Amino acid sequence: MEIDTDKIDDAVLGLLWLTLHEERRAWKGLDWNALDRLYEKGLIANPANKAKSVVLTDEGLACGEAMPSSVHPPGAMSHERRAGA
Repeated sequence: MEIDTDKIDDAVLGLLWLTLHEERRAWKGLDWNALDRLYEKGLIANPANKAKSVVLTDEGLACGEAMPSSVHPPGAMSHERRAGA
């Protein structure tokens, strides 16, 4: 069975989006190969730095929010609403 890296990337982007803080930052404690692929796709800034978080690009934010319910649990809210904005 072949691994579908696009589905893995979707799940990782969904997790990053769900854990956003400071508008577009998320902790980068996820698979480095997936983070590198998201960077190559232009969805996150370069994760290879000393920061403990990664920055989602405008496209990454939009794609993360548009993830289907198979990635986001029912009732998941955008980071703005969770932050009380």
